[in-house]
Amino acid sequence: MATKSVLVICGTGVATSTVVATKVKEHCAERGLDVTVRQGKVMDLVSGSADADLVVATTQVPASVTVPVVAGLPFLTGVGLDATLDEIVGHLQR
Repeated sequence: MATKSVLVICGTGVATSTVVATKVKEHCAERGLDVTVRQGKVMDLVSGSADADLVVATTQVPASVTVPVVAGLPFLTGVGLDATLDEIVGHLQR
């Protein structure tokens, strides 16, 4: 399977996305998935182009984004985190 790309988006592209990116990388590695995880801020998506196979976002993303978007709030609250990680893996295995 080819390397998949995940873009983790938060409001500023710094603190929150770092936490989420680390957890996504670790979980994917445990599942044997070859992924590249990058961080960014929501303004990076204004053009609608995510340049990734999947976006994990802790904030609202523009409706113009054409790749799947997974809500990243469970990474911060812990509520529903396992289901969110399963959703991410499901998207990346397609």
